[in-house]
Amino acid sequence: MASDEDASGPVPASGAAVPEGREYRVAELAEAAGVSVRTVRFYRERRLLPPPRREGRIAWYGGRHLARLRAIAALLERGHTLGGIAELLTAFECGRDVGELLGLAGAAITVPWSEETAVRLTPAELADRFPGEVTPENLAASVDIGYLRLEGDELVHISRRLLDASTALVAHGVPLAAVLAAGREVRAHADALAETFTTLIRTHVLADALTRAAAGRPVPPAELARITDTLSRLRPLANTVVEAEVAMAMDRRVRTELDEWLGAHGAADEPGPARPG
Repeated sequence: MASDEDASGPVPASGAAVPEGREYRVAELAEAAGVSVRTVRFYRERRLLPPPRREGRIAWYGGRHLARLRAIAALLERGHTLGGIAELLTAFECGRDVGELLGLAGAAITVPWSEETAVRLTPAELADRFPGEVTPENLAASVDIGYLRLEGDELVHISRRLLDASTALVAHGVPLAAVLAAGREVRAHADALAETFTTLIRTHVLADALTRAAAGRPVPPAELARITDTLSRLRPLANTVVEAEVAMAMDRRVRTELDEWLGAHGAADEPGPARPG
């Protein structure tokens, strides 16, 4: 009897909550990753892959799963065991310090990637920023996304830049509920981008050091210094790539929207060709 992952059936209905980006059934994912379906299932059983999105009897996998399979393949090629890979992936997902992961407690090789400044607000100050928009539903959504947390009698927003951007969007007529919904989508895409860069770092920057650690050998100070320097250099490069790609994507989308709008509304206003006589 076929498993739920192999079940045939129609593509999800348009009303279903389908994430942005390509989704794969298990056979499609295995083909894209260059592995067998049996391998995908084995990795699932070993919890090397996160659970798929379920819709009835159909399991849907996304770009995160494909990136994870490719990362596992790269680490296996470098001599890591599946047990060691599971520990590495868990450590990265849980945000453990790389120095701790390598058995180098106290080593300053983790570079902070975020420079966000938290903002403390009273409920009145929050209401002043978003007049008429601070509803129980919006507050709950803000807390659920992780933008807000309560500390005593104050609210703490995780990022001044995000708070200022949200304030400006609402001031320009975008409802706060729509801003928060967009923020949730952006967060999902940001997590996928972070997975891409993390895979690059894990595979090409930390691979030798992680192999040493897995074998119980110390990482030389010179190698530790090289990792620290490389991570420091990669941080602004990653930010540059993301900023450039988003800006170019916005150019493409805005141009397409304008062309479609002009095609639908502009043609009727343009004068036709002059008639003879």
